Amino acid sequence: MFVWSKLSASKWLDAWEDRFHGNPNFVLHIIKGGKSVRVEVFCATKSEAEAIAKQFGGSVRKLSADWKKAAPEVPPPLKVRDKFIVTQASTAKDLKQLAKDFPGRDVISIPPEMAFGTGDHATTSTCLRFLVDVAKSRPPGWSCADLGTGSGLLAIAAKKLGAGDTFACDYDPFALAVAERNFPRNHVEGVEVKELDILKWKPRKKYDVVLANIFSTVLIQAFPVIIKTLKPGGDIVLSGILASQAWDVFTAAASHGLGFPEVIKKGKWVTARGGWMNDLTA
Repeated sequence: MFVWSKLSASKWLDAWEDRFHGNPNFVLHIIKGGKSVRVEVFCATKSEAEAIAKQFGGSVRKLSADWKKAAPEVPPPLKVRDKFIVTQASTAKDLKQLAKDFPGRDVISIPPEMAFGTGDHATTSTCLRFLVDVAKSRPPGWSCADLGTGSGLLAIAAKKLGAGDTFACDYDPFALAVAERNFPRNHVEGVEVKELDILKWKPRKKYDVVLANIFSTVLIQAFPVIIKTLKPGGDIVLSGILASQAWDVFTAAASHGLGFPEVIKKGKWVTARGGWMNDLTA
């Protein structure tokens, strides 16, 4: 077993927790005095640990502990409306049992890896619930853009809910590699995947449904780009929004013609469903 570790200023504690949320092998130590934290991720192979170090810096060392004994149990699955069971389990035996335990629901397997979005985080789970609601109002074949796809979970759910043309992007190449493993794992085909910086992106298509689970600060800067991806009459779901920053996000969205009549606060996080203001008031 190997462990990646890095010392960081405590002001970045929330950012580290959000980046590795859902990874059961992530450990955060607060250093005495409270000014620094040590971030650790335990990995089965050296290459996994080195991939993290390549992205975030820090160091990698080998441990003598047995990996199997150290591995935590898989957390309970997430139920999403009457449509999905999202689980971190990945073995055929476990997935077959879940399908038996929850008849009539699609089982989505997202093993814990470095990409954000295993489903148990408040932002991802609420996006999934809004996405199920959106799909009920649309005929099969609606188009979807998943901006900041992470593990690919939202794009997978969209395809299973009847989406046709589906686009998924992320600035993190490691996240996209994870997403591209998760698509065939969940029997999903035809998702266009692209590595890009949303702030520099020049979209060439518009979509019926746009999903953007991105940090508040990036969302605010990205609205001039995001609005170019949404069709008239389209639905947009935003998340990654800290409650303390929600007003700034919605004010910025309104300045670009977007309104959000449905807002859910879960813990310190806010998720919202909306669309073009002129569509909402028509």
